Amino acid sequence: MRIFLDTANIDEIRQAAKLGIISGVTTNPSLMARENRCDLRDVIGEITSIIDGPISAEVLSSDPGGMIEEAQQISSWSPNVVVKIPVSAAGLEAISVLCRRGIKTNLTLCFSLNQAILGALAGATYVSPFVGRLDDIGQDGMALVAEIVKVFKQYDGFSSQVIAASIRHPLHCVAAARAGAHIATVPYRVLMQMIDHPLTERGISLFAADWQRIARG
Repeated sequence: MRIFLDTANIDEIRQAAKLGIISGVTTNPSLMARENRCDLRDVIGEITSIIDGPISAEVLSSDPGGMIEEAQQISSWSPNVVVKIPVSAAGLEAISVLCRRGIKTNLTLCFSLNQAILGALAGATYVSPFVGRLDDIGQDGMALVAEIVKVFKQYDGFSSQVIAASIRHPLHCVAAARAGAHIATVPYRVLMQMIDHPLTERGISLFAADWQRIARG
């Protein structure tokens, strides 16, 4: 399973890139607003200078023509750009056109197996079930990820990769790996939590203390 960083914060991306474990980045309008950034092209340019991997940027149009035009513009900024398009009739139409034109897409705001299947049939490069948001309303988000992975494996014609999105905590990442997700896209905070373990911290402290005791003779 690969890990993408879910953020528009350039400092977080720089810090995560140093770890050598991030292979892509996902953004959305809410993440952009959180950083008080409205210059999407500039943000994508900064990210692509740090991460050499898929960078998802979302369209804002709601009609097929607008989505297609916007997607073509966004995708022209870098060969690494993947265009995020929400699930809707207009979104599926746009994805099918963009697929034929060789533009990579990420079906976002996916909350059901039906939506995932339709996205794959339309030609989406990635399908992103939102785990945390389903959990928020009492549904099992990770069960949906597992279900999508299982169905996609049954059909040779389904080439879409599954991104476990809306990750809220490290246990979600463990569950995504067990479910067979190709990718988990995680906030920086969750990435840092994945590194930490109290026994590791204790072990480091004990090793250092023992070495200092020996060094002192």
